[in-house]
Amino acid sequence: MGKIVDQYIEIAKKRNPGEPEFLQTIEEVLTSLEPVLERHPEYVEAGLIERLIEPERGISFRVSWVDDNGKVQVNRGYRYQFNSAIGPYKGGLRFAANVNPSIIKFLGFEQIFKNSLTGLPIGGGKGGSDFDPNGKSDAEIMRFCQSFMTELFRHIGPETDVPAGDIGVGAREIGYLYGQYKRLVNRFEGVLTGKGIPYGGLKGRTEATGYGIVFFARHMLEACGEKLEGKNVAISGFGNVSWGTATKLNQLGAKVITISGPDGYVYDEDGVTLGEKVDFMLQLRASGKNIVAPYAEKFPSAKFFPGKKPWEVKADLYIPCATQNEIRMADAEQMVANGCKFLCEGANMPTTNEALAYLMANGVTVGPSKAANAGGVACSAIEMSQNARKMPMEVEEVYAQLEVIMKNIHDNAAKAAQDYGYGYNLVAGANIAGFLKVADAMMMQGVV
Repeated sequence: MGKIVDQYIEIAKKRNPGEPEFLQTIEEVLTSLEPVLERHPEYVEAGLIERLIEPERGISFRVSWVDDNGKVQVNRGYRYQFNSAIGPYKGGLRFAANVNPSIIKFLGFEQIFKNSLTGLPIGGGKGGSDFDPNGKSDAEIMRFCQSFMTELFRHIGPETDVPAGDIGVGAREIGYLYGQYKRLVNRFEGVLTGKGIPYGGLKGRTEATGYGIVFFARHMLEACGEKLEGKNVAISGFGNVSWGTATKLNQLGAKVITISGPDGYVYDEDGVTLGEKVDFMLQLRASGKNIVAPYAEKFPSAKFFPGKKPWEVKADLYIPCATQNEIRMADAEQMVANGCKFLCEGANMPTTNEALAYLMANGVTVGPSKAANAGGVACSAIEMSQNARKMPMEVEEVYAQLEVIMKNIHDNAAKAAQDYGYGYNLVAGANIAGFLKVADAMMMQGVV
């Protein structure tokens, strides 16, 4: 690790004790930037890195709501507005029991570079709450969302901060949040993305993240002289990202052999194919039970492995789509033993730094999450543009723009890696390409 970045990592550790996820992503990003800082000492002299790792604004607030039994419940809400150098803050809201400042800050920091890579004018931010929507009634979720927005509304706006969904925040939650925002401000404006089609949503947005992941993976494989068609692919998760990923993989001729949940994973030797099987993934998510075991009960070709992760299955391509740090060192060792050649990260930071280093040292080509899963936020920015123009777009136009954006992200990451001596290292290249645009904008805007 270079001497220049070491000092910044130490600063982050002192300022953010007890925040392992945030410190993990800072170390992963900054380590890649050593040659950039050596070539551009003006960034160091301007204190740019110190400013970059400190959010412009962090908001924490109480969320009080009443459950169906009439009992008052209290959760904590967050919004970290990390960087607005290239556009309004943009990033999702995550509702999950394990949400804390470290997780929101890691997501917000990653969002800076992810959003920059899209080439669109959006800054980085993230928010959420430790509220768990699983097992809650629609009425309880509505009351929580209304309470959450009653505080959040004063900090967001179409030219200030435009949240979207994430884990635990889908179309239902976005609808409740938007309804409350509109009631509070008395304006109909594009302040949230991932909205329903009848009130300003973008056609194709639901599947955009998954489709973008597959587009990126295809370019990555082609750069290595291989084709996606005919490949066996192990994916994790079973929500919107996994569903979109499985759908597009099938359309492009690959075979999806696993899905997973908190209860374990399913291996389907015949493939999770289009039609009844892929559609059943949406039924699993809509059930609110957060389990995948019923898939194996419904389809005879599938087998359920309780308490295990799909990384023990031999595959040509692995795409983690569930959550952060789901691939750890033991998983990486198993993947390498199985002959793993390609990993394309669908979830945010799904691989620990240790596991990532091991995989790359053993010849695995990695598509990093901030590049590979940027299709979702890219389409959110397209939705923002649609709302501003007040002219709906057709889904074919959205898909065409998405495919171009994902190719550009891949090519720009590959070029940045080459320019700074990393070869075909998409992890370093994505960090560098995302950083340079933000850094130059920050330099032009002075010390703010």
